[in-house]
Amino acid sequence: MSPTTTPRVTAIYDIQSHKGVAHAAAVLAGEQSTGTFVRLASETDALRERSAARIEAIEITGTSDKPALSSRDSGPVYERGLVTISWPIGNFGTSLPTLMATIAGNLFELAEMSAVRLVDLTLPAEFAHAHPGPKFGAPGTRAAMGGHDGPVIGTIIKPSVGLSPFETADLVRQLADAGIDFIKDDELQANGPDCPLSERVAQVMAVLNDHAERTGKRVLYACNITGEIDEMRRSLDLLEDHKAGCAMVCLKTIGLPALRVVRNHTTMPIHGHRAGWGLLSRSPDIGIDYTVMQKLWRLAGADHLHVNGLASKFSEPDVSVTRSARAVQAPVCVGDAPPMTAMPVFSSGQTVWQVGPTRTLLGNDDFIFCAGGGLLSHPDGVGAGVRAMRQAAEAARDGVSLSEKAADAPELSRAIAHFSPAKVDPAALLR
Repeated sequence: MSPTTTPRVTAIYDIQSHKGVAHAAAVLAGEQSTGTFVRLASETDALRERSAARIEAIEITGTSDKPALSSRDSGPVYERGLVTISWPIGNFGTSLPTLMATIAGNLFELAEMSAVRLVDLTLPAEFAHAHPGPKFGAPGTRAAMGGHDGPVIGTIIKPSVGLSPFETADLVRQLADAGIDFIKDDELQANGPDCPLSERVAQVMAVLNDHAERTGKRVLYACNITGEIDEMRRSLDLLEDHKAGCAMVCLKTIGLPALRVVRNHTTMPIHGHRAGWGLLSRSPDIGIDYTVMQKLWRLAGADHLHVNGLASKFSEPDVSVTRSARAVQAPVCVGDAPPMTAMPVFSSGQTVWQVGPTRTLLGNDDFIFCAGGGLLSHPDGVGAGVRAMRQAAEAARDGVSLSEKAADAPELSRAIAHFSPAKVDPAALLR
């Protein structure tokens, strides 16, 4: 292939520089492809034509007399802009780790920039053809539950840590009897000595398998197997021995290659938790947008992806949550690639008040709605908490208000009175 026909990966960066955005973009392109701090004799024109990163576009968005972040060098004016840069796929093939080193590597340390954030990524179809993607997504998850309509109503084992395997199983029994669809471990609970995974899985799945035999309803339990690669393989085998239905991993902790190993080793959905994501995303001036990273996690095999929640307890604004959730249901790559869609997971301070807006922002029911305290602390108990969530979902589906639905739904009525109304940003729900 000639350089003009070689498939290319394209990334967009939000850059601030005291030396000008165009200069900073040129340094970034060189650093992340063929260049270094001086021109090399072996860096020929032919080599650069074949392998160098290319600046595709620059859009200046403003100037400031102050740096966004501390900078080694200073200047009277700091220019800011959006820079589009592309790389030929020949530089890294379809390797996700090498791709990450290219689009999100040393560039964050360049002195020429006082701010840099990766805000968009476009991948050619070759990546989707080379990577397996989610085995299940929404349709497969519903099938694993024995068929299911509406959003998946879920919760998190709380307290996060401290419960014994027996106490965990007892709470799971209460939740299953109450009609819950999905239960997950907290990201802090994996395989600690106070609640060993082997004992927890054995006791929890004894409860859930018995429940399935008695009622015909299979509740998915996402057991947190986060650990070393060989340990996770053994944990997956253990889960399957006990007929478990879902495995959870902390995505940022284990990394892309380990996620791919988990995907290839299991026949159950992978629930991807984004613990630690704020480290990469909270600053508006440096980091990575979630819309970028979720594409790579899907390519590596995640079926469910946490996106925070509307009006949550965290700092992320609703507009960002909406953008992330919609991205998880959008295609990963351009061209003739399969879509590889996953299920967005909403959590963190969620109650009946956020169910309707969550459905509105997506326009469908292909999501998991996880409420911890917003379900477990219902004044009439866990069962009433589950029923209230289900009633809120029915109201959203039928297009009626919570108060109208609550007239004939006592559990929802009590939840509305007990939990403070969520202040969802209405701008976030515009499509």
